[in-house]
Amino acid sequence: MWEILQTYWLYYLIGQYPEGPLGGLALTLLLAALALVLALPVGIVLALCRLSPYRLLRWPVTAVVYVVRGTPLLMVVFWAYFLLPSLTGQMTDQFNTMLAALVIFDGAYLAEIIRAGIQGVPKGQMESARSLGFDYLQAMRLVILPQALRNMLPSLVNQFVSTIKETSLGYIISLGEVSFVATQINTQLLTRPAEVYLLLALTYFVMCFSLSRFAYWLERRLAAGASHPGTR
Repeated sequence: MWEILQTYWLYYLIGQYPEGPLGGLALTLLLAALALVLALPVGIVLALCRLSPYRLLRWPVTAVVYVVRGTPLLMVVFWAYFLLPSLTGQMTDQFNTMLAALVIFDGAYLAEIIRAGIQGVPKGQMESARSLGFDYLQAMRLVILPQALRNMLPSLVNQFVSTIKETSLGYIISLGEVSFVATQINTQLLTRPAEVYLLLALTYFVMCFSLSRFAYWLERRLAAGASHPGTR
C-alpha cells in the first residue's frame, strides 16, 4: 500500500489537476463542503415552512421532505442527471449534477435537524422577542435561529460526515471523486485491489472518525457551556 501511495499520491489527492479537472480527495471534500453550505439555507426555509401555522404551506413542504428522505440518494442522483438537462436546455456536467442531488437530499435532512433545533429553543424566547416589538420573521431571524443553529453545530458536523460518504455515489455518473480515482488506480494495477480499496477505506475512516470525534467534543463543550453560562 505504501508503494501505491508513493506512485499515485498526487493523483489520489487532486486527480489530473492542473493539467485536467480537479479530482480525488480534494474534489470529495470540496463537493461535500459546498453541498452542505448550499443545503443549509434550503434546510432553513423548509424547516420554517414545516413549522408554519398555514396548512397550505406546511403540508406540501412536509410531503416533499418525507418523499426525499424516503428516497435513496441514488434515485435523487438519477433525477438530477436526467432532469437538469431538460430544465436548463444543455448537458450538465457530473460535478453540478452531483452537487444538485446532494443539495436536495441534504436540504431535506437538514430541514428536520433545524426544525428540531428551533423547537428545542424555549418558547419564552419567542414571546420575549415579540414583546420587544419584533414580528415573527424578525424574531426567528434575530433571536431563535442563532440559538438553534448554535445548538445544532454537532448535528451539522455529523451531517457533513454523511455527505462525505454520500459523494462516493458520484462514481455512478463518472465523477472523479476519491472512490472513482481509487477504481482508476486499481484498473491500472490490476493485481492489487485489496491494497487499493483498503487505502480508500482508511481514507474515509480517518476523515469520518475525526469529524465524528470533533462533533462529540463540540457537543460536550456546548453542554458544559449551557450548564455553566458564566464560563462562556
